[in-house]
Amino acid sequence: MAALRRYTTAKFLTMGQLRKQYSSAAKLVDVNVSDKTGIATVSMNKPPVNSLNLEFITELNYNFQELEKSKCRGIILTSALPKVFSAGLDILEMYKPDLKRAESFWRALQDLWLTLYGLALPTAAAVNGASPAGGCLLATSCEYRVFVEGKHTIGLNETQLGIIAPKWFQDTFVNVIGQRQGEISLLRGSLYTPEEALKIGLVDELATNKEEAIAKCEKYIAAYAKISPGARSATKHQLRKSALSWLEKNRDFDVKIFIGFLEQPQVQKGLDMYIQSLKKK
Repeated sequence: MAALRRYTTAKFLTMGQLRKQYSSAAKLVDVNVSDKTGIATVSMNKPPVNSLNLEFITELNYNFQELEKSKCRGIILTSALPKVFSAGLDILEMYKPDLKRAESFWRALQDLWLTLYGLALPTAAAVNGASPAGGCLLATSCEYRVFVEGKHTIGLNETQLGIIAPKWFQDTFVNVIGQRQGEISLLRGSLYTPEEALKIGLVDELATNKEEAIAKCEKYIAAYAKISPGARSATKHQLRKSALSWLEKNRDFDVKIFIGFLEQPQVQKGLDMYIQSLKKK
């Protein structure tokens, strides 16, 4: 079965146009398909923290869609950086933004999520470092998560930053850990250590290092070798249909909310304070 969803930023720049305009983006994502297992490892490689800007999001989405067409056996998402999976959305896309680019950015993020969350292929995340906010969204969009042990954390911490996580962020999160735990976590903007994340079901396994995490992800994907791909992907589609359909039907509304959020003076003031705090570190 082909990919469950195919989306483009058709009203603005197509994915191909974006990649051509920002040709350096090809260096942001490393893809390796194992000759032995047929499993693709997609490594995010945007130092220093894999922040999700327009070019990076577009490149990730392109690679996921190309891998779906290549008929590989599954996809493992990880990071080429040693201490971070992804720090989430690039704050510079939201701080004093050019609104046309901001809209393209948000639509590209919608595209990425709709692709990753809707992939027919088995997907797993080898989370080898910090994974707050948008990083957590990427991890929870995969079917399976292995978190490398350490001092880093994972979670949707938007409320701690004075931000509201979009509905589709929330839906993805709640679909993993359940309504009650998801509600408490989202209200508090909680970030979880590997041990805490395992306890609440936010991740499925822990690993001592990245290599072990990837091996466990490979084992998860390999378990589907004798399962009908059509039956598996159709079941996944049914399980995820509600969340996917909401965003598909409400994309313009979701963009309007995002742009309205960026135009609020108090939001820009908060972003400015956050940027200044980062400069002091």
